[in-house]
Amino acid sequence: MTPPDDPVLDALRPWLRPGSSRTLLLAVSGGPDSTALMHAAANLRPDTPLHVATVDHGLRPEAASEADSVGRAAADLGLPHAVLRWQGDKPSTGLQDAARAARYRLLADHATAIGADLILTAHTRDDQAETVLMRLAAGSALAGLAGMRPARMLAPGLRLGRPFLGLDKAVLVDWCEARSLTFLQDPSNTNPRFARARLRAAASALAAEGLTSARLARLAERAARDEAALRQTAETALRDALLPAPEGTLRLDGTRLRALPEAIALRCVDLAITRAGATGYRLEKLEALVLDALLPALHTGATLRRTLAGYCVSVESGRVVTLVPAPPRKNAGPAAPPTVLLGNEHPPAYIGDA
Repeated sequence: MTPPDDPVLDALRPWLRPGSSRTLLLAVSGGPDSTALMHAAANLRPDTPLHVATVDHGLRPEAASEADSVGRAAADLGLPHAVLRWQGDKPSTGLQDAARAARYRLLADHATAIGADLILTAHTRDDQAETVLMRLAAGSALAGLAGMRPARMLAPGLRLGRPFLGLDKAVLVDWCEARSLTFLQDPSNTNPRFARARLRAAASALAAEGLTSARLARLAERAARDEAALRQTAETALRDALLPAPEGTLRLDGTRLRALPEAIALRCVDLAITRAGATGYRLEKLEALVLDALLPALHTGATLRRTLAGYCVSVESGRVVTLVPAPPRKNAGPAAPPTVLLGNEHPPAYIGDA
């Protein structure tokens, strides 16, 4: 009989409600974390249709056989399994970010194909700590330091859940070993080419200085809580500041905008320019626009005209802020690909979550 205080089953149980008929997709790579996810879900799944998918990024020759081994383990549990392959050329830089985006895209497409409305991954508290450290090193703002969310919308009608985000990886390894479950070890997890692997190698030294996974995860929770409050305030401020405008244009009341605290004004403009259609800009660009140009112009009554991510932001006599698409530049080359924003699971840029 399974002990009633099993931490793995306890963490997963709320995601597998007895009597639910919804279809769930489990993302399983074959490592100890996702192996525990698959076996625990099979243990708990009274009436829940479960599917398993493994993403083969095509980056290692042994990945195909590893995906096949997951398929055999899934079959032993009576679970349908699919291998999702990342096709096409791979980038020479930003490989892990590109692989992550491809992974979620493939999982979302497969979930839609099988009628699943929830995808579960096996991210742990260790993964959360590494994410926070990576974003801290990249100079992320509060939203980035909030790390990964326990749940978020991946696409309309499709949610992504991380039931093990509060568990240490060691708990999942022990859980698998106690049940003699075979799992894989991905060599890229220790490849110093990747920042996440370098941080993982430094985990013991960081923990000795107090930067434990538990403390970093707690920082993420606090940052997420504060960011949610700031975002809600900014959304209210934007609604209050919006003025009537023709289609394709956004106009904001500059008097209201200049009265806001800087942190709210930044998020308010970020929400506005994202609503207008801009994407792929860095936080530093937004800060330069709002803090160094827009707010000073509003306070002094000056006029202003700046561009950000293909949109023109102008101030008329310190009273009205207008956002319109910028005219195309003459002899402009092909557009650069959108920048990947660290710490941004949801646009806009300043508000973000991996």
